[in-house]
Amino acid sequence: MAIGSGLGAQIGIAAESTYGTFVAPTKFPEFTKESLVLKKTTATSSGIAAGRLMALSSRRVVTQREVSGSIEMEVANKGMGLLLQALMGTTVTPVQQGATAAYLQTHTLADTWGKSLTIQKGVPLTTGTVTDKTFVGCKIVSAEFSCEVGGMLTASFEFDGRDCDEGQTLAVASYSTMAPFHFGQMGVKAGAYSSETALDGIRKFSIKIERPQAVDRFYANQSALKAQPISNDLVKITGSLDTDYVATTLDDLHTSDGATSLVVEFIGPIIAATHPETFRIKLPAIKVDDAPPTVDGFEVIRPTINFTGLFDGTNAVAIEYMSTDVTL
Repeated sequence: MAIGSGLGAQIGIAAESTYGTFVAPTKFPEFTKESLVLKKTTATSSGIAAGRLMALSSRRVVTQREVSGSIEMEVANKGMGLLLQALMGTTVTPVQQGATAAYLQTHTLADTWGKSLTIQKGVPLTTGTVTDKTFVGCKIVSAEFSCEVGGMLTASFEFDGRDCDEGQTLAVASYSTMAPFHFGQMGVKAGAYSSETALDGIRKFSIKIERPQAVDRFYANQSALKAQPISNDLVKITGSLDTDYVATTLDDLHTSDGATSLVVEFIGPIIAATHPETFRIKLPAIKVDDAPPTVDGFEVIRPTINFTGLFDGTNAVAIEYMSTDVTL
């Protein structure tokens, strides 16, 4: 028996070969919060029957089913590959670094067609029995990464899904020994692409990647379920940097509307040779939307720089992930 509270909960994920077709979970990320739910659209007959004062329960029907919600977690040094692939779209195979135990995943921006997940969550009753809710056809529609002084690197993934199946067998969760990335490992750099230099005074970062998709593809012959969502707008990347006003570097970019490459990276312990645990977001071009430093009393000036990620015409947005994961 599990503990009859959130302490006994679990999440399992697996990449699907066919959109909306169940695949038994193989990865079990540790999470801090989730809100995945089945959403149903119902219709009730409004037919008039002499003397009937209420609608008949038998005349209510479900016309659409879909899934929505999010999963929040700390970004760990293992087990993030499937989520990063579903977000970014590129099919990734970890590349071994020399003959070491370090494997590099490079997730570049691509269309997410065919990148859906089965997500199974176990929700404990107070008795300790863990109920199964399996969500199929889950596609990531946005993700946000952030870290602040004294904190962990966190990620929030927003999902759109096809259906909820409560008839599957709950997978037995297993967990690798993992460690979270954190503020003490964080570096922020800006400048010419591939020649970025460290930015001083950064206290917090947040980067959000949105993958707009047509999530309303409900058709006849689909049993009230949607067809796989299709990308229907440009990818949107936005973010912010909370800083102490130690230099005018970013302020000047706001004034000139010039572009700079931005790299946010977390460098952990060495896996082997010169290959450390790494989580790195590379935005080849950002433009500062607003960053006017203002004085509000005696305190240190602390502007928040909001920016938009754009395509520099050559280099792809990428997330690099170095771990000991041989497969996603």
